[in-house]
Amino acid sequence: MILVFGGTTEGRAAVEVLDEAGKPFYYSTRGNGQSVHVVHGEHVTGGMDALAMESFCKMHGIRLLVDAGHPFATELHHNVVKVAERLAIPAVRYERVYPERNPAWVWCDSYADAVARLQEQKVVRLLALTGAQTISALRAWWANGETWFRVLDRPESRKIAADAGFPLERLVYFRPGEDSRLLEMLRPDAILTKESGESGYFEEKTAAATRMGIPVFVVKRPPLPEGFCTVSGKHGLRYRVERLLPGFFPLRSGFTTGTCACAAAKAALSVLLSGQEVSEVCVALPCGEEVALSVAFVSRSEDSVACSVVKDAGDDPDITNGREIRADVAWDSLPGVHFHAGEGVGTVTLPGLGLAVGEPAINPVPRRMMIAETEKLLRRAGVDRGVSITIAVPGGKELAVKTFNPKLGIVGGISILGTSGIVRPFSAEALVETIHKEIQVAKALGCTHLVINSGAKSERLLRQRFPNLLPQAFIHYGNYIGETLRLAASEGIGQVTMGIMIGKAVKLAEGHADTHSRHVVMNPAFLAALAHESGCPDELCVRISRLALARELWTLLPAEHPFFQLLVRKCETICRRFFPQGKLELLLLPEMA
Repeated sequence: MILVFGGTTEGRAAVEVLDEAGKPFYYSTRGNGQSVHVVHGEHVTGGMDALAMESFCKMHGIRLLVDAGHPFATELHHNVVKVAERLAIPAVRYERVYPERNPAWVWCDSYADAVARLQEQKVVRLLALTGAQTISALRAWWANGETWFRVLDRPESRKIAADAGFPLERLVYFRPGEDSRLLEMLRPDAILTKESGESGYFEEKTAAATRMGIPVFVVKRPPLPEGFCTVSGKHGLRYRVERLLPGFFPLRSGFTTGTCACAAAKAALSVLLSGQEVSEVCVALPCGEEVALSVAFVSRSEDSVACSVVKDAGDDPDITNGREIRADVAWDSLPGVHFHAGEGVGTVTLPGLGLAVGEPAINPVPRRMMIAETEKLLRRAGVDRGVSITIAVPGGKELAVKTFNPKLGIVGGISILGTSGIVRPFSAEALVETIHKEIQVAKALGCTHLVINSGAKSERLLRQRFPNLLPQAFIHYGNYIGETLRLAASEGIGQVTMGIMIGKAVKLAEGHADTHSRHVVMNPAFLAALAHESGCPDELCVRISRLALARELWTLLPAEHPFFQLLVRKCETICRRFFPQGKLELLLLPEMA
């Protein structure tokens, strides 16, 4: 059993992650002010001190604590660590993502330090964006200065201000997107805010002041007590829960070769820059959250550093699971980041893969991840030099014969892959069960319109098209199109939109509702027949019959060609076998790098 402490954006995210397991847990908030959608968990309210927390854990068999509270909730953080130590159970801190600290701002260690620094700078008119709970802490300032507090428009906020003796006419209320208007109206000498992270509107609060040249004073977030296992996003939380509480999720997730390569490259560059070895490194996933990976090996030479990360694919039957992903990093005479294929990493020999012929088979997303982390480290170190990154996978050449790489013209080894950075475990039974649970959660939250899609790339496009739908309405079918539609029908879902890319669409149109490559591959003869039926000339039909990749159809035919319309109609016919009633919409999505 798991107990989560929330009342924050991170708390809601934690609930969404744990709900996916379909197992009971507890979610605790101080009050009832936050709307919480808990399907499989139980929402409990009322603050807990250390004694009450320990008693609750013993009574309900809690085996894991998750602290997703506000970064300034110091008492909560210390109580969670204290109780975890007493009961010998793990404690996870779901931390926020924090922007880099701007050196032009005044960074304060505490509210008392902020008061002293405001006095030193001779600030008179202050707009405090620190919230109602900090009014008492800043009494030494506002008792003698012209101060406004921006607070939430709630009776509790006004009561806190009144109890502290703060004049209510000096309260202004939070309205999203109105930072510039408020600053124009009040014209303060400075603003004071807390380092509350991205989900705390920190960047929005400071951006308007920076544009207007208003000095920014920031109270640093308090340091966390030792004893936490820290994560900073949904994937990181699930990964830690899977390993700290085995069995809570049906299967364990893992990280892609791209994420492992990125972590190895970042670790190697860190050592090259600092000379100090690292045992763990955090990297940003394409979704923006950071995950921590262990560094298995570090080797230094005179002008380069090599580090490796062992691939953990979770319960996915990935051929690279347990393999060493290695990065050798050295300075380059040319500016920018340059990639090379080391032992076991393939080289591209045919067009159509989104990489130039002759390039190492390191896909675009892993490249972007490594470039971003490299540039970040160089910027922090104040270094302006080119970097050479060589990725190697010992034994990768032998592994490659078990993949589609030889057919795709990738020779000499495997590809460094990954779109989301995360490996979702593959198991037909478990994956279909997970899809069913996701549909049930969506239904429980009132979703009558589901948007099903194959994965991260297609979901990004579809979220832009349907911005008002709940996150739970977007469900990955992976390769199980038929099963997903059947489950949606069995749960009484009235409307389904399916996003599909060309590679899966050509398999589905032929009648294959499970599009996994281990069961079915693209049939060029079927495509040629489809081209003929849509009116393509014989010469074009012959060219289509020789295609190696379905995505090449986009280069041969314009998007409005009748071929694609016919392809969609045939896909819809197959889908109707599984979703006979209700509104069904099929969207053929463009390829993304």
